[in-house]
Amino acid sequence: MKESHIKRYARLTVIAAFVWLAPAVFSAQRGGGGQRGGGAPPATAKAAAAEDFTGQWVSLVTEDWRYRMITPQAGDYASVPVNPVGRKLADNWDPDKDQANGEQCKAYGAAAIMRMPGRIRISWADDDTLKVETDAGMQTRMFYFKEPKSQGGDWQGVSQASWMDTGARGPVPGSGAGGAATAPRPVGTLKVVTTKMRSGYLRKNGVPYSDKVVVAEYFDRLDQPNGDVYLVVTTVVEDPTYLNQPFLTSSHFKKQTDQSGWNPTPCAAR
Repeated sequence: MKESHIKRYARLTVIAAFVWLAPAVFSAQRGGGGQRGGGAPPATAKAAAAEDFTGQWVSLVTEDWRYRMITPQAGDYASVPVNPVGRKLADNWDPDKDQANGEQCKAYGAAAIMRMPGRIRISWADDDTLKVETDAGMQTRMFYFKEPKSQGGDWQGVSQASWMDTGARGPVPGSGAGGAATAPRPVGTLKVVTTKMRSGYLRKNGVPYSDKVVVAEYFDRLDQPNGDVYLVVTTVVEDPTYLNQPFLTSSHFKKQTDQSGWNPTPCAAR
């Protein structure tokens, strides 16, 4: 799926807005891989990474608090571009039926899991696969930079990952020892496109997405001068079955310096 100019503008606008709300303009003072000096490209995705997303992150609910922290009433699908077919399904949401059918994880699929309040852990499963674990719903996502090892058909589907060079360069001049400028390096975005998912919910109150959905996510790391590190995940959901147009959200996380607060909790239908 090619990224349109509109989607790119929307994504960069979301990121810019978050940076404006942060304490100060972010700097980029971490190391990174990637191609250098016109040589051979790195052999693995891990070696090519211009950003380090590994570690434990806690969600910051900076938007849509009433939809993310509290399960909305049936029929409340404000701001989601759901079509009449999707609205009919949302109006008839039945959490007891979902629970009885063993479908209590419908709101924890790849199209919505990053919106769940809680913590995530990101690590390298191997040199070409990133693993994302969530304590909310106890889900595991695998981001494949090479041939996927999953056939999909479950809540998390098949996620194909790639590194995008944003054109930015860091660290900023004067950020080295004694205020000296340091050598520029790429600042990259992790792009993940997920397909072949089991149908589920965009919100916990039954706002649906179908198994035809395509989810594009953009992971951006923002380092603050005070040492805080933030992660912004911009998500674009496209579903020809239940949506009139792409559904754009941004989910914010703060990196933790330890592993505290990790609380694996099973999926809940309500």
